[in-house]
Amino acid sequence: MVEILYFAWLRDRLGRSGETLLLSGDEAPSVRDIMDGLRRRGAAYEEIFGEGAGPIRCAVNQEFAALDSPVRAGDELAFFPPVTGG
Repeated sequence: MVEILYFAWLRDRLGRSGETLLLSGDEAPSVRDIMDGLRRRGAAYEEIFGEGAGPIRCAVNQEFAALDSPVRAGDELAFFPPVTGG
């Protein structure tokens, strides 16, 4: 299982701060694979993870991750908008 966390406007649009995802198979999916699966869940997910959606950052186990980073059982995967500062 993977613990998925949503922050800022992603949390607001989905109406939840996180969820648990059961991984199937022996191979570790990439962050992109998980995003593709989430996108197929419905309109709110499509708005966040679909083509043309705004930029989203992700972290695996609290470290910034690329879309091709593997996600393994027991990992924490977080999605959040880019942070700006000044």
